[in-house]
Order: sequence, then C-alpha cells, then structure tokens
Amino acid sequence: MPEQDGGQPLSNVRNIGVVAHIDAGKTTTTERILFYTGRIHRPGEVHEGNTTTDFMVQEKERGITIQSAAISCEWKGCAINLIDTPGHVDFTMEVERSLRVLDGAVCVFCAVGGVQPQSETVWRQADRYGVPRIAFVNKMDRMGADFMRVVSEIREKLRARALPVELPVGREEDFKGVIDLLEMKAIVFDEASEGKNFSVGEIPAELADDAALARAELCESVADLDEDSVEPFLENGTLSAEQLRAALRRITVSGRGVPVLCGSSLRDKGIQPLLDAVAAYLPCPYDRPSVEATDLKSGEKTVRRQSDREPLASLVFKISSDSYVGRLFFVRVYSGSLKKGANVYNPRTRKRERILKIVRLFADQRQEIDELKAGDIGAVVGLKDCTTGDTLCAEMKPCYLERITAPQPVMFLAVEPKSQADKDKLVSALEQLAAEDPTCQVRTDEETGQLILSGMGELHLEILVDRLKREFRCSANVGKPMVSYAETVTAEGRSEYMFDRELGGKRHAVKLSVRVSPLERGKGRKTEVSRAVRNALPDPALADCIEQGLSDGILTGVLARYPMTDILAEAVAVEIVDPEASDEIALRGAAVMGFREAAEAAKPEFLEPIMKLEITVPPESMGAVLGDLNARRGTVLGTSARGDMQIVSAQVPLASLFGYATAIRSLTKGRAGYSMEPDEFAVTPRAVREELLSR
Repeated sequence: MPEQDGGQPLSNVRNIGVVAHIDAGKTTTTERILFYTGRIHRPGEVHEGNTTTDFMVQEKERGITIQSAAISCEWKGCAINLIDTPGHVDFTMEVERSLRVLDGAVCVFCAVGGVQPQSETVWRQADRYGVPRIAFVNKMDRMGADFMRVVSEIREKLRARALPVELPVGREEDFKGVIDLLEMKAIVFDEASEGKNFSVGEIPAELADDAALARAELCESVADLDEDSVEPFLENGTLSAEQLRAALRRITVSGRGVPVLCGSSLRDKGIQPLLDAVAAYLPCPYDRPSVEATDLKSGEKTVRRQSDREPLASLVFKISSDSYVGRLFFVRVYSGSLKKGANVYNPRTRKRERILKIVRLFADQRQEIDELKAGDIGAVVGLKDCTTGDTLCAEMKPCYLERITAPQPVMFLAVEPKSQADKDKLVSALEQLAAEDPTCQVRTDEETGQLILSGMGELHLEILVDRLKREFRCSANVGKPMVSYAETVTAEGRSEYMFDRELGGKRHAVKLSVRVSPLERGKGRKTEVSRAVRNALPDPALADCIEQGLSDGILTGVLARYPMTDILAEAVAVEIVDPEASDEIALRGAAVMGFREAAEAAKPEFLEPIMKLEITVPPESMGAVLGDLNARRGTVLGTSARGDMQIVSAQVPLASLFGYATAIRSLTKGRAGYSMEPDEFAVTPRAVREELLSR
C-alpha cells in the first residue's frame, strides 16, 4: 500500500478540519490535540496570544483565527493532517476552501450556545462537499452547559442523525470527565497533570441508569442506520463495543450519522477520546469517492481514482506569502504524485510549471520533503502563474477539477496612496492580497480613478488594511467602509449592436446579437457564446474575446456601475462585416456595448446584501430590540427561549447595520449579544433605488 512521507500507509492518514462558530473553542481544541499528540510541549492559550495555529500578528492581538492553518501530528499510529479554520463569518472562505479538500471534519459546538448561526453555515458547507463529520460539544464546564440540549439542536436545526457516544460526568463547574458508551466505562481526567493522566473505572451509580438507557438507544440507532448491524442486534438485543465501533465508522464515512462526544478543551478534559474517535470513525483518503474531473481535450467528465498509479490531478486551494520562500501554494493531491523538480501542467493558463520545493506544514513552520502522493496535503514553491482553484495535472493527460467558488463581497472602501511614489507599491500589495484571498477583490473606479477594496465585512476590511500597513509597509489613505451593492436583471433583454469604428487608421467592424436573462438568486454570473457564433467566426479562438467583452460589461453594470450578478449573458448571433475588420477589438467592443443595451432592456434593478442576525436578548428588552429591528427595515423570522434569555432570528439589510453593536448595547444595558452572517442579496426598495441613482 502507498505510504505517506514518514512511513504511514494512507489507510492510517486522516485529513481533517476543525470547524465551528466563533468562540466555540476550535483553536483551543487544536492546541490540546497538538499537546496530547506530543507535537508541542505546552499548550498555548488564545487569550494569551501564544497558540500554535494563530501565528499572525492580527490573530494574536484580536484573539481570533483569521487564516486557516495546517498542521500534522500522530496519534496511536494514525497520521493526522489537520486544518484549524476561522469561525468569524467574514472569513468563511477559509472554511469553504478547506472543506473542499478535506476528507473529514470535527465540528465543535459550545455546550452553552449550542448550534449557532455560523455552526449552521459550516455545516451546510460540509454538506455541499459531502464531508463526513464527528461533533464535539465543548465548554462542558461552563455555567448553563447542557449536552443533550446541544444534541437535540444538532438533530433539529442541522437535520443530522446525532449519535451520542459519550455522556458527561458531572455538570458545569463539577464536570470531571466522560462516560464511554461503547465500553461502558467512566473516564475521569486529572487537572493537575493538564489532562495527561486519567483514570478509567466504573460508571458512578447515580449515572448508571442514564448510561444504560443511552447505550441502548445508541445500539438501536446504529442498527437502524447500518445493515450489517441488524442481524447481531436482533439476535442479542445489543451490540458489542467492536461491533459498534465498526458500524459507527461505516455510518460516519457514508454521512448517514454523526457521532457526538463532549469535553472541555480549556480544562484539558475529553481530548484523548476525541482523538480516538478521529482515528476510529473519520475516513482515510481511500474511503472517499474518486474525484470527478473534466478532460481538457474532449470536455468529457472523467474519474481519477485516489491512487499513485493514476495520472496527476491536484488542486491549489490556498495561496499565502512566506517571508523566507516567497509564495506558498497549498495543494491537495487527488491522484498521481507531485515530485520536487518535476513539471506540472496548469489547464487554465495552458502552461507548464516547475515545482521547485515541496513542504509539509506545521502552522508557520516548514519541513521540506521530496514528494506528495495521492491523498496528501502540502504546499509547493515555485509556481509563477497560479491562482486559488487552479488544477495542477499531468501534461500528457490534462484535466481540470471543479474550482472553488468564492462568495460575493458585501462591503468595500476606497484606498489611495499617500504619494504618487507609493502607487505602484500599493497596487502590487493589493494584487498579492487578492491572490491570497478570493473574497478580497480590487478594482479601479472608472469615474474617480480610486482603488476600491472589497471584502466580506468590516472586520475583513480592517484586517486587510492592517496587513497593507504592517506586512507590505504601504502608506495609504483609507475611506470608510460602504455597502457593496450589486445590479441584476429581472427580465430577458436582447440587442443587435453594430460596432464600426476606425482606430489607428484601421477599421474594426462586426454585428453581434446579445441576449441577457436573469438567473436564480445566488447563482452568480455566467457568459456563453453559442455554437452558431463560434462556427461563424474566422478563428474559433476569437470566441474568448466575446466572452471577455461580456464579462467586462457584467463587471461595470448599467445603472450605477455596480457589478452585476445572477445574470446570464449570451452571444447568440454574429454577422461578419469584413473578415479583416471583424477582429479582436471589434468583437470585444461589440460584446460590451451589445451587453449594455440588452441589460438596459431587461429591467435592471439594484441588489443589496441581507444579513441573518441571531440576537440573544433579556426578556425585558425584547420590545426595544424588536422596535429597533423594524426601524432598520428588518424582518423577524422567529423567537425562541434559551435558558433565561430570548433568541431573536431576523433578516436585516447590511446598510442598516452600521453601528449596530453600539445600539444593541445601549438598548439592553450591555446584556444582549448578537452574531450575523450574509444570507442573500435582495432587490432594493424603490426609495433605496432612487437614492443610489442620485449619488
């Protein structure tokens, strides 16, 4: 069987991510994993700014994870490649691209907060990529912690078949350990040894009945979900620990159920059983389906099995800057192998690239290796023209994998160099930031000439500006964050545009028919050139010029120069006036102007980002909070109780939420809290439309 660097067969490899809502304890859990696997000698703490995976200056200062960090460790003969991901909604792209390449995930939930908005977001992301999961209910030592309530929320809110394989021993500040329902033993952790020492003994008498009932329910659920367990369950009325362990692995890998464990990472309790669960239940690369690719030459779908004997197919899922080696390109190898010094092919650029170095990652440290094999995750150095989502493949068998889609930015700000001498440096720095982060977009405003930096929220933009000043040493004047509106069309529109210009003493002329139509909300933007147009062109490669022109038109909009979205632009017919004159310039110009005419005829509208809020409110402040939401054009989706607090779910336009943190504190005397995430783009009311047109 093929081996990973270090001698581990791939059946013993786990490529996993730790994902959760912000403040659920992902980074603290990751630190304890590194500590108990012997990777670090002392666990760092988020509040002290000395954790292994939060190594950026901005992460240390704010106590949050901003960039996903990759690390490797071993547990009982199992090699674990782990990615610690951010929980803040502004950095959801880091979670998206990590889940795209991982084989499994540990979803961390707060025992008090339960399933929170970002918990739902990361769960949906994992669903989208079919990533098997286990759940870890953290912070069991906190006041208000309730393990079974969180299990119920996983079932109700996430519609997942949650399978508790542990029960807590003790509640809140008296939390001591866990009951292993497979072995029916109590595991009590020793705080004095930072959880390194623990005792395995009999279940306390007061918990014996609850444990017996929970195990019976677990066996029944496993038999219901796993065919191989039905017969032994019916014969014996129960399942052995070995039978349960094997069945839970099959259930988890297939996505039919989710084992649920509990603990307190900060208090060093429950991490070793979590590591056992990672090794026992989460898939190795061979357990995952073969990756689907598209053959570059034929355009047909093909399958690449996760084997070293297959042609190379790998995906660049992240790019970062490194002060020592330059740019690092994080890759997941799906088939074949990547070797140091070898040539690879990029089907997007149609160019050959050379791999100068390959490194295994440990947060901000690097270990050089010679090869990445099928199923491996690592980073390469030396690529010249490569972006996030690019495929690196074998030149003789070229193919491309599905790209990683980035969410649309919802906020922007203007950035200006403080002097003309700083302009080139600023532009270069912004280009590097955009290359690293697909949700960071940079454009030049045609009317003002200003550089516009777009991102996923105020914190995201704040971090980007801070990096400009610290990492890239760029002196710049920065404007206030503003809402990033978009434009769309609500009907079908057509145009026939005759482009006929004389430029530089040469005639450029062509007649192009363009059709635009709306797409479902959230589908983004698409451009197409019909087969009839391609057949009529003197050179089929000229179709790229038409697509580029349509893309240019979409990016500049027709109402107020906002980019358009949820739109399909098609070139449906072309009339070649003169083969010499119907060149690249004519086709691109006709596509841009034809698109504008068609879009103007298709009832264009503005779209504004709508945020989903979850607000935790004391009952006496409910009236004031609901009244404030109404004044902000908000829509209340529902309310529920959590302990002695009320939970309000609402949708509110982002434009109405500036300064909301201060307002909510004032309305509730500092007792309320909230979290928000982008939910959708919606057509603006008439009053907002008129305001935007008058700007």
